[in-house]
Amino acid sequence: MNYQAPLKELNFVLNQIAELPSICSLPGYEDCSVELVEAILEEGAKFAEQELAPINRQGDQGARWHDGEVTAAPGFKEAWQRYVESGWVGLRAPADYGGQGLPALVALAAEEMWCSANLAFSLAPMLTLGALEAIEHHASDVLKQLYLPRMASGEWTGTMNLTEPQAGSDLAQVRTRAERQADGSYRIQGQKIFITWGEHDMADNIVHLVLARLPDAPAGVKGISLFIVPKFLVNADGSLGAKNDVRCVSIEHKLGIHGSPTAVMSFGDQAGAIGYLVGEENKGLAYMFTMMNHARLGVGIEGLAVSERAYQAAVNYARERVQSRAVGSADAAGVPIIRHPDIRRMLMTMRAQIEAQRALACYAAAALDRAGHHPVPEERAKNQALLNFLIPIVKGWNTEQANEITSMAIQVHGGMGYIEETGVAQYYRDARITAIYEGTTGIQALDLIGRKTAADNGAVAQALLEEVLMTVRELDGAGLSDLARNLRRAAADASRAIGFVLEHFNARPTWPAAGSVPFLKLMGIVLGGWQMGRAALIAQRLLGEHGADVVFLESKLTTARFYGEHLLPQSGGLAHAIVEGAESALALDEAHF
Repeated sequence: MNYQAPLKELNFVLNQIAELPSICSLPGYEDCSVELVEAILEEGAKFAEQELAPINRQGDQGARWHDGEVTAAPGFKEAWQRYVESGWVGLRAPADYGGQGLPALVALAAEEMWCSANLAFSLAPMLTLGALEAIEHHASDVLKQLYLPRMASGEWTGTMNLTEPQAGSDLAQVRTRAERQADGSYRIQGQKIFITWGEHDMADNIVHLVLARLPDAPAGVKGISLFIVPKFLVNADGSLGAKNDVRCVSIEHKLGIHGSPTAVMSFGDQAGAIGYLVGEENKGLAYMFTMMNHARLGVGIEGLAVSERAYQAAVNYARERVQSRAVGSADAAGVPIIRHPDIRRMLMTMRAQIEAQRALACYAAAALDRAGHHPVPEERAKNQALLNFLIPIVKGWNTEQANEITSMAIQVHGGMGYIEETGVAQYYRDARITAIYEGTTGIQALDLIGRKTAADNGAVAQALLEEVLMTVRELDGAGLSDLARNLRRAAADASRAIGFVLEHFNARPTWPAAGSVPFLKLMGIVLGGWQMGRAALIAQRLLGEHGADVVFLESKLTTARFYGEHLLPQSGGLAHAIVEGAESALALDEAHF
């Protein structure tokens, strides 16, 4: 059950696929270098392996609620203090507020290790960073100076409070109220549910970002404002004051991530919780999307990270478990099950998907850095559009496949995988939420076909497919014709599906909506295959260099070939379902279900 950070793979993806040297050359990242990043990841790997991974199983015992207070799972509070002391919280936080100001690409690589080692623990820093970014982008200078340094240090943690019992994902139905006060503050009253790390004892204060509605606000999402509502009020000098009117009513009993308390939060049961407006009134949802987009990219990392942990467990078990003679052998002696063809197929399926997901996620993170730091405005806009398109794919595809990959890890273990004591079942349970929170796969898919494809008449999608076809031509020229052929076919399937979405989105919106999740999966498979093609080209080139890591690079080529032969062909079935299957998906009367 030990976790080993995949440093060699991470460094390959960062430097070769995501082009870390060019990211480090962007304005604002001058202190970043390849050597520095390698050192950071080495230290991060030690922390993940030695501090976080060992308490993952005991964290499954869960946090404890009593009389409105939550005690973190065993070992978590001590690990948080060491995490804070090591400076990991502020890796990506702005240097102006005590953070290290490193690229998002670097931070996401570290986040993968935290998530693999201990998914429940990793949610606290992830949400803190998201809240920090929302405040940094939209709050007043006074609020920034008061809150950001202590959030960047990890002294205080952050949350996002969107969901309400009656509203679910429909934020237009938010009922939490905000009343203006004479001193410029607001009184907040309402209840929020599903608040990750909404209450705990690991940090001195918890900074809640809360969506609420003013009495004279317009109806719907245009009337939502965003407020900072701290657990403890903060004095002008940054010291903590009285307890705010904020209460944790309970924590949820969940399928997985037991170490991460999911709170029901009540604001203003007495006089009203004191809150402070972020930005302007009635623009809260737009501000919160700063945090939500970070969170969605982060949840995509969670999906591949827990998949990586499950894959490692499956490989280790397959090497150790001896059962049955080898297929085709006359020798009756049992062999390690890793020698059985179907076990190899499952392990390769897991490995290939994880490599593709990691490459695509890091490619998106590089676009995030360029969107924020590139000196040319047109390049910033281009990369922002690319990032917007990729976020629902990274979030949705990675997490849907995490359900499949962690389930496959149990299958490799056989009956032992179904027994909690072996530990692999925890990854399956922990992974399941990732395709639900921060917007279900269905929500991501509707966003992808609507705001990200139809809205620009497929411009970004088609531009990406042109890049895929450029890689196809390079693969042909490099003698990797089998992978080129499979990627070319998959790109054609994606183009056909994009055409269907554009043709019917306005006239028959339910048709592309019915195939929106298959469309998201199709784009994930194709763009993941593109990254595997790029990796194969790079591996082949590096093999010709002096001192090449032959085993690692040849493994990259083998895994890319497997992806092309086993995973890319799924595009045909998905495209057929999207283009031909909409009517049958909607035909059955709802009364007949």
